[in-house]
Amino acid sequence: MTGAEGSFAGAVADFETAVRARDAHASGGAFGRLQEMFQTADDGELAAVAPRLAALAPEVPLGPRSVVAVVVGAAVERGADPAACAPNVLAGLGEALAAAEEFTARWAATGGGDLPDPQRTNPEDAVFDRVGQPATEAWWTLPQWEMAAVAVLNHKAVRQAVPDRSALIDAAERLGDATGGGLKYLRYMLAVLDDEPLVVLHRPTGTGYRLRISGLGDNFQLHTLLAAELVGGGHLPGEAPAAPAAAVCRDASPGTPAPDTTGSFDLAAADGTVIWNEGIPADIPPVDGVRVLVLDPPSYVRSWPAGRLFAGMPGEVALEAVLPPAEAAAWLARTSERPAAEVG
Repeated sequence: MTGAEGSFAGAVADFETAVRARDAHASGGAFGRLQEMFQTADDGELAAVAPRLAALAPEVPLGPRSVVAVVVGAAVERGADPAACAPNVLAGLGEALAAAEEFTARWAATGGGDLPDPQRTNPEDAVFDRVGQPATEAWWTLPQWEMAAVAVLNHKAVRQAVPDRSALIDAAERLGDATGGGLKYLRYMLAVLDDEPLVVLHRPTGTGYRLRISGLGDNFQLHTLLAAELVGGGHLPGEAPAAPAAAVCRDASPGTPAPDTTGSFDLAAADGTVIWNEGIPADIPPVDGVRVLVLDPPSYVRSWPAGRLFAGMPGEVALEAVLPPAEAAAWLARTSERPAAEVG
């Protein structure tokens, strides 16, 4: 052990030494101590040491690297520098997604059947023999990679700097389809829009608004903040969400009590397609390069717990301009009403 025995910094130093010496036995022991010391490390120690651990990650095999990534992600949640820690976490995520896709292809090619659930089972020797170790380890560590990636992607600067983000989104979507809807949090987080223009049209009043949105995890959050901005701001009729409900959708500390909020609108795309509250802002299709959302009167009373899908990610809906009447009318003329039977 190092002179910093009994500390998280010392455990990281021991792990670095063992990994770089390619000493598998020492690496295993040092990694166990690292995880143990993490539990008692204070935030200042994590902030100082987590970037070193993130820098070491590429030298660790993909399977155990997923646990390193989880530790780094947890350190970021406790104040470590996300910009320094995120790149290697996200690079590992890309490798894991590619190897997990290889797992699904080999699984199909060697007999198919239901894919094993990495959340509920442990790989058996027969699975390793059938598919191969790297791909199997990647498949079984997808939950850890999702957890670590979401932790660092809570930060806007990290999201805006992700290389090959579209490739990660596509891979996560394909794996989500293969697993019957898995990787939801990763898929939603990768699709988060930042500094995104949004034209909002209120059909009953014929008015229109230009807004900018960032950091919204789902359309429940978008709906709540739209009502807070437009109804609460006196632009549209109705009852605005209570101030605590809006605050927890913006940046109130996780766990802050807030009342349920009641929907103010039905949401639709310009072509009349329903925009579901359960979906995400990226579901809103663009028209001439800008996303357009139409607000109709609520077709029934619907309430939900106010809050953020990603508690560590602040959300923002900012009104930039009220559209002149002629411009709002021109936008509305390009929209279609949705079938009366459909509700959002």
